Amino acid sequence: MNTFGNIFKISIFGESHGNGIGIVVDGCPAGINISANDFTEDLARRKAGKKGTTPRKEDDLPELLSGVFNGKTTGAPIAILFRNNNTKSKDYSQLFDHPRPGHADFVARLKYGGYNDFTGGGHFSGRITLGLVAAGVIAKKMLAPMKFEANILEAGGMTDIDKAIEIAQEKKDSIGGIVECKITNIPVGLGEPFFGSVESAISSAVFSIPAVKGIEFGAGFKVAKMSGTENNDNIIDSKGTTETNNAGGINGGITNGNDIVFRIAVKPTPSVSLPQETFNIKDGKVEPLEIVGRHDLCIALRVPPVLEAAAAIALADLSLIAQSVKRVF
Repeated sequence: MNTFGNIFKISIFGESHGNGIGIVVDGCPAGINISANDFTEDLARRKAGKKGTTPRKEDDLPELLSGVFNGKTTGAPIAILFRNNNTKSKDYSQLFDHPRPGHADFVARLKYGGYNDFTGGGHFSGRITLGLVAAGVIAKKMLAPMKFEANILEAGGMTDIDKAIEIAQEKKDSIGGIVECKITNIPVGLGEPFFGSVESAISSAVFSIPAVKGIEFGAGFKVAKMSGTENNDNIIDSKGTTETNNAGGINGGITNGNDIVFRIAVKPTPSVSLPQETFNIKDGKVEPLEIVGRHDLCIALRVPPVLEAAAAIALADLSLIAQSVKRVF
């Protein structure tokens, strides 16, 4: 539901236009240095304001409610709250009866019997990823010296991101994108076979990011066209270093010591300026829907820090699982 992890557990809460959103992190070891300033860089990278993103601007200041004392984690659950201060809920009043195509408006209304907060997308809004980024900051600290770096590779099918944004603005339409994440300084041995594989854990966390529709590791779908000798990564030393990295740093669901590399496909933002023909529940017929409000033209632009966080959360959990196994023996 809203909780992820086995030992390093996160529980996400809040709605886009509610009083606030946040995250509860449980299972974090005691003694890790944490302050509000540690969150600044990644939260700033996720913020709106750049060309192609929503004009909605929030302070996004983390309030550390528990689990941190004298600048260090205590071992107790860490609760982090972000207040919502810049909401315009009236922009979404029509969407309860006239749901946006491509969005969760329709399924949320039916699943929760109309009791869900639909303003701003409610609990299904991309704004909820703020909590993921906060948890990711903690996870990254736990995993040092591992390093996480995600970048957008293309938007709207183009590698010239600025040009793609300009074309989308002219068309008054939204576009998707591809984002790649690389994780370095990885030890050998994280992950478990089958259901506890590194791919499984990362993918599960990554698909919690709204708008993610696909993922591939290493050479990804290209391996289907390769021969075995082309796809195999030749090992060249006792550390497990390989000549190529078609496996994306993972064999048998377990890290092999090479960089973990994966890419995700991010769909276009459902909210667009152009009118769309879609079903009106109240009127019982298909009618034109014109969406107002503040929306991202390309949500993929803000995904990189969220993607890093999701991967870090998954690996933090796998790292603690590996430590617990070692303690047993």
